Amino acid sequence: MAKGDRVEAVVDTGQGTQTFVIEATRAGRRLEVTTTRGVVEVSEVTRTGTPVRTGRFMSSRLLALVEHPFHEGRDAKVEVSTRRRITRADETA
Repeated sequence: MAKGDRVEAVVDTGQGTQTFVIEATRAGRRLEVTTTRGVVEVSEVTRTGTPVRTGRFMSSRLLALVEHPFHEGRDAKVEVSTRRRITRADETA
């Protein structure tokens, strides 16, 4: 991901949800998303790989992680990935 790209992380706070947005703010910066030992980390890094800004989220509390490429228009579809199967309210498990 390059300058202008952003990642939204929707996290369960126990009393609702909170959305965090991390964006590649300058030319030459990019976003990297890594998952290790139950933690999802979103970092804005420089060309040399030095992290500038980092957000860490427990994967058990992460509801959605949405990547928004800069080149995508306002009307473009967004790819959403979730950890749980989404079911309708009238379906039973």
